Amino acid sequence: MPASNTIAGIVANDPNFSTLLAAVQAAGLTDTLNGPGPFTVFAPTNAAFAKIPKADLDALLNDPEQLKAVLLYHVVSGKVTAAQVMNMSSATTVNGADVSVSTSGGKVMIDGATVTKANVMASNGVIHVIDTVLMP
Repeated sequence: MPASNTIAGIVANDPNFSTLLAAVQAAGLTDTLNGPGPFTVFAPTNAAFAKIPKADLDALLNDPEQLKAVLLYHVVSGKVTAAQVMNMSSATTVNGADVSVSTSGGKVMIDGATVTKANVMASNGVIHVIDTVLMP
């Protein structure tokens, strides 16, 4: 069971992240997100996962390697706060690909996803909640 104040613990204890939790577990990333980090995670909610057609989501959840690649596209090494994110134009994710970062009207966009809640602090990093699953 993850410690409750790590990124994995926060995800495990928030019902809005039950799909993300299942995906993290299926990809074998729980220990990573429970580890020392620090990490910045752009965490899609259940509503974000619901935007993916069910057949596509089921296929992804049943392909651990592809799932891991998608999930690691949501993680940036280091603790990057919202104020720091707003001054960036891109960030390199743990899977090696870059996400684009833009701001418009006070909203922060990561690729095509909007950050809906920023700076959820964890003992091993920070979570920024997003409304769309990022696809590498």
